[in-house]
Amino acid sequence: MTPPESTRGAEETAPGERAAAWLVGYRWVLLAVAIVTCLAGLRPALSLTFEESIESLFADDNPRLRAYRDSKTWFGGDEFVIVAWREPELFLQGNQLSQPARLHLQQLTDQIRQVPGLDQPSIQNLADALKFPYGRALVREFLEGLLLGSDGETTAIIARLVPARESPISRAEIFQRIRDIAAREDPPAFVLGEPIQVHDMFRYVERDGATLGIASTGLLLLVILVLFRSLRWMVLPLLIVQGSLILTKALLVLSGTPLSMVSSMLDSLTIIIGIATVMHITLRYRDEVRNCDRTTALTRTIAGLGLPIFWTIVTTAAGFGSLLSSRIAPVASFGLMMTTATLGVLVMTALLTPGLVLLGRKTATPAVPLFEDRLTRNLGGITRAVGRRPALYAVGMFGIMAFCAAGLLRLEVETDFSKNFRSNSPIVQALNFFETKLGGAGTWEVDFPAPHELDEEFLDKVRHLTEDLRELEKRQGLDRLTKVISLTDGLELVPSRILFTRFSLETRMALLSGIQSQFADGLYNAREGRMRIVLRALERQPAETKLKLIADVEATARRHFPEAEATGLFVLLTFLIDSLLADQWSSFLLAAAAIVLTMAVAFRDWRVGLISLLPNLFPIVLVIGSMGWVGVPINIATAMIASVSVGLTVDSTIHYIWSFREKRRQGVPFDDALETTHQGVGLALVFSNVALVAGFSVLTLSYFIPTIYFGILVSLAMLGGLLGNLVLLPILLRFTDRPTQAGDGIAGS
Repeated sequence: MTPPESTRGAEETAPGERAAAWLVGYRWVLLAVAIVTCLAGLRPALSLTFEESIESLFADDNPRLRAYRDSKTWFGGDEFVIVAWREPELFLQGNQLSQPARLHLQQLTDQIRQVPGLDQPSIQNLADALKFPYGRALVREFLEGLLLGSDGETTAIIARLVPARESPISRAEIFQRIRDIAAREDPPAFVLGEPIQVHDMFRYVERDGATLGIASTGLLLLVILVLFRSLRWMVLPLLIVQGSLILTKALLVLSGTPLSMVSSMLDSLTIIIGIATVMHITLRYRDEVRNCDRTTALTRTIAGLGLPIFWTIVTTAAGFGSLLSSRIAPVASFGLMMTTATLGVLVMTALLTPGLVLLGRKTATPAVPLFEDRLTRNLGGITRAVGRRPALYAVGMFGIMAFCAAGLLRLEVETDFSKNFRSNSPIVQALNFFETKLGGAGTWEVDFPAPHELDEEFLDKVRHLTEDLRELEKRQGLDRLTKVISLTDGLELVPSRILFTRFSLETRMALLSGIQSQFADGLYNAREGRMRIVLRALERQPAETKLKLIADVEATARRHFPEAEATGLFVLLTFLIDSLLADQWSSFLLAAAAIVLTMAVAFRDWRVGLISLLPNLFPIVLVIGSMGWVGVPINIATAMIASVSVGLTVDSTIHYIWSFREKRRQGVPFDDALETTHQGVGLALVFSNVALVAGFSVLTLSYFIPTIYFGILVSLAMLGGLLGNLVLLPILLRFTDRPTQAGDGIAGS
């Protein structure tokens, strides 16, 4: 093929100019390649699945996860759905249910039985449990905290879910049908259960990734339109970002990698990278087109920004690539996704920008915002102020970092599941009801080895352990158990003798199974030789309180059974953030090292690699340290903020250093080079930050509180990175500045 006219004579130009001329010359071919690629990837991208599993957020060798999985294998898992409500006239007298309450319980139970996907024999209600006229007082005491509240007016219906693979309808449809039944009650009943809690959490995360992603993108583009008053320059970043996401999601589907709770931030972070990249192109093109035709202006823009954009993308990808070292599968896959998406932005920028900018007879030039002149003067003023008193500003910035760093010691971990949702959400209202009326929503267990054939001696040990665990019910604080259920409790409900006939243990176990078919099987697995005691505790309590209670339960159990372990969703959620946080700090250190190395290679100067890290550490210490000082706890989203932030703010540093060194290579004095860079690159940084903060403000509308925190904290990290690059970086550059020569600059120039 004969090169287009604009590429001829490229042999006489610099490599960057030749590459730019090639991209502009073959723009229609590249645009066609982009369109075909996106169309080919669209169908698989739309089929990307979402993995709804708390288990996936732990490393495979995590002992807590192993214990949880073992328990599900031995005892079938506690996948129960509970419908609870207040029945003011529940009891007629003593322990006898009133006739209206009995009829209501039976009618509601019959409606719930009609929902597919429920294990019919497992459905329990108070009317069935109290149908025998004898031993009602003992049964009522046993059921308090399960099917009956301590107020004597709260009752519940419990049903176990069949395994998801065996259900004729999806879990989402099961939950919705049960909630519809509960909503028809007057007043509405409350629906809760571990599988519903997990489902709602993932449903909100998935919805945020879709609806709020669209809304934030729309607001972002509106801000860009207001700034530059050009549809073309508004649409360009949108197409680059969407093309990158289509490419990334298609590759994920082909590799069999699903989205997870961690990777729900994929769209948002790709938008940040895409907007920041296009903002530099927009302002550079606007300056170039004032002095030449649009084709030449675009060629010069690409030639001038090609290398810094390349190294920005490579460095950002290296930062996210460090997450591949994680032992937690979703975090590692998130690192793969973000690395792919980041490189996708580079590919789509190269493919789409030349053709879309020069499409049509006339390219609209980005407008100058009304406040730009004043902003440019203020940026120059910042440079001069820092230049006059660099030591003072350095002490101030490092003082802020030191103060915020002290806040790291005050960080707390959020384990209250309800704090993930807004207070008016159905899940929180249900949690509040269960916490106050039914003894708490935190269901867990302690399990231990058992003989393959039970005997009275072993059951005596279980009975003594049960009594010791009930001592933890008598505590006055939050760190207490609210219910303890063991196999010996069920056996107490079965008479050991009638008249002169004494029943054997085998007979009593058979009678117990006749009264409640799944009670014994849910607590004892003879084949595997394991037994468990089911526990309940308050869900809405601080992490340290939960950790103390778990430790006390394990210590108590191990006095009787040395191999006893506490497990359950309550335990997993308590240790979840600690697991993510520990993993993220190691990934963050690796990301920092990767960025320093990449920057050193890019600028051919190890000192630049080192000083480039400080402006990017500043926003992380600022944000996370401030969380400690103001009492914002670490949750699922904020546990990853350090690793995410360091990958997002580094691009500003590269553009700034590259522009500054370019000016110095041209012989511009140090202070003038800083001021020019401040007014050029600094302007792009301010505009991109304004647009991104405006777009991410939409995340505050989420029902999922970690998403809200993520939007706010990433916005603050972006602003902190802006401050670090406009104030701290110029100070640091004074320590690395040296006489520049033609070969200096970015590697590859």
